[in-house]
Amino acid sequence: MSQAPLQSLLDLLDLEQIEENIFRGQSRPGVVPRVFGGQVAAQALVAAGRTVPEDRLAHSLHAYFLRVGDAGAPIVYTVDRMNDGRSFTTRRVVAVQHGQPIFALSASFQRYEEGLDHQAPMPPAPDPETLPAAEERLPAYGLAPGVVDKLLEARAGVDIRYVDDPPYGRYGRPREPRSQVWFRTNGKLDDDPLLHVVLATYVSDMTLLDSILLAHGRGGWAVGDVVGASLDHAMWFHRPFRADEWLLYDQESPSSSAGRGLGQGRIYTQDGQLAISVIQEGVVRVPR
Repeated sequence: MSQAPLQSLLDLLDLEQIEENIFRGQSRPGVVPRVFGGQVAAQALVAAGRTVPEDRLAHSLHAYFLRVGDAGAPIVYTVDRMNDGRSFTTRRVVAVQHGQPIFALSASFQRYEEGLDHQAPMPPAPDPETLPAAEERLPAYGLAPGVVDKLLEARAGVDIRYVDDPPYGRYGRPREPRSQVWFRTNGKLDDDPLLHVVLATYVSDMTLLDSILLAHGRGGWAVGDVVGASLDHAMWFHRPFRADEWLLYDQESPSSSAGRGLGQGRIYTQDGQLAISVIQEGVVRVPR
């Protein structure tokens, strides 16, 4: 498979440094006509990471989506060096477009140390190699050709394989509010730990709210029966992983109400190590 789509994604997530603690990133439309939230979160983490010593690895991030991003304009990221301690380093990043903040992120980095170790067990899931890739599966759902094209284009750099049908693949009847996908980049990455964390951050925003839709039998933006957007996003990076090797994203929704829904997920390596925990709340509204 060509590495071009992955390289295009890596180029998108790379940033130009325009001043100390100030970076600029480019934008492109997501599957809806605005900047994809995972792109902004990943770029903000890149900005934070560029100001941190190499021996300190990202262990958590907490972010708020403040305004809709303009996919036709660059984004400026300003980094506030909140703390540089003996073990932990903290950064705050604000993303700005047209003079207004559209996103705010706090991220913490830690120098490696040994410690107590336990984890929740990995849930059962089929081998990812037995599941159809998106280009095989999506045309079978009867979506409009333009919708299929947008989905494939948005995910060209990443191989995402659903264990069961996504919300738009089988909607109209409620299902258990749980979803699983396997994912990895469509090509190899170098060994920079920050790069793998950034790619996982990018992907983490793609499917996390699916379980909310499943609970109500909704298909999502692809069929037009809900409108929504991410509100906030939090991630904890527990153990080393590679984003160019298969990762299982196990997701569920414990609640939705008042026009909002909560999704939570755990990301495991293929050998069963819990690598990342994720929580996100989003707007989920039924069009009038």
